[in-house]
Amino acid sequence: MLFIVEAVRFSVDSLRANRVRAVLTGVGMIIGTASIILVATITMTGRDYILAQIQGVGSNLIFAHYAADESKGNSLGDKLTADDVKAVRSQITNALAVAAIIINHDRMLLGGQERDITVLGTNPDFRMVRNLTVLSGRFLDADDLEARNKVCLLTIPLAQALFGDPRTAIGRQVRVHGLQFTVIGTFKEGVETFGQGEISRETALIPMTVMRYFIEADYVDQIYATVARPEEVVPTSARVKQVIESRHRPGSIYLVDNLTAILDAARRVALALTVTLLVVSAITLVVSGIGIMNIMLVTVTERTREIGIKLAIGARRREILVQFLAEAVFLSVAGGVLGILLGLAVPLSVRLFLDDIRIPVSGAAIAVAFAVSVLVGVVFGVIPANRASRLKPVEALRYE
Repeated sequence: MLFIVEAVRFSVDSLRANRVRAVLTGVGMIIGTASIILVATITMTGRDYILAQIQGVGSNLIFAHYAADESKGNSLGDKLTADDVKAVRSQITNALAVAAIIINHDRMLLGGQERDITVLGTNPDFRMVRNLTVLSGRFLDADDLEARNKVCLLTIPLAQALFGDPRTAIGRQVRVHGLQFTVIGTFKEGVETFGQGEISRETALIPMTVMRYFIEADYVDQIYATVARPEEVVPTSARVKQVIESRHRPGSIYLVDNLTAILDAARRVALALTVTLLVVSAITLVVSGIGIMNIMLVTVTERTREIGIKLAIGARRREILVQFLAEAVFLSVAGGVLGILLGLAVPLSVRLFLDDIRIPVSGAAIAVAFAVSVLVGVVFGVIPANRASRLKPVEALRYE
């Protein structure tokens, strides 16, 4: 144990004697180690952002719609109905909310010209299942459906096009399908879907019972349900499909989908990207290790006479091996620690100045970065250390 302590002391003294060389050699380790931390941080941040966008639409969302009849084609009698919504609500006991929509369109004078808008008839649970944010006013409630109140909510772009300032929209009147509706709120999607969902930029929400004035048939275009935990999504989707199919003729096709597959694909892509970038960062550390080995070989050559003297006065080869190996490991570990601090400084400083941005830090990446830096020091320090320990005392003393 004593000779290990002495070896470490000699290593520190040697690095102090060649500060510039030690710093330049350690810079590679610092950059390589920091890059591992930063790569993991960047990929985790990107992954969390992508997953948050998907989950914002509704990570635990289940949605069902009628496709077709295999033998007879589309049939109005096989479409989803309000009774199907009630059946799903009563039989799927773990559903937090069940909603339905009826999709319609109308034309309004927006910005001096008539344009198509989307009109959705729905119920109060639609806010939860689609993760909608009410920006002002209130959402539809049970009284609106029961009393068939002619009220509506508008998206911000629609409210702005109609009234100029969306904040003045509450209480104003808009005409939908020839009837006057009172604006009770403005809303937006939890995550922007850019019109790829049922909600477009210019959308008005009205009570489903009022939508019946414009559509005589008692059908709905889509049924939504949401559950509490992600692991419930797949089995609940199967149960929703079973409930709906049991209420209609055999052969009718009802598609029940969820976002689980998209979430899983996003996680797999993020993992593959993380592994790839970490391998690239590890290559940087390997290159730095080669630099350490070259410097240590030069050091062995420069200190050949010193090694010969130590061997001549009784130093064992193992002690010489440990001394030079300790120097390489010390250099790589010091560079690794500084690299870790640098890699942590970036995300932590962002957290300090931007409270609303959450940047994750991977403990696994820190452990891997430190382990790789130590491994690089050992692997690339063995060759020069072994060469130093195998020098013959007489030849070493005669070296000029």
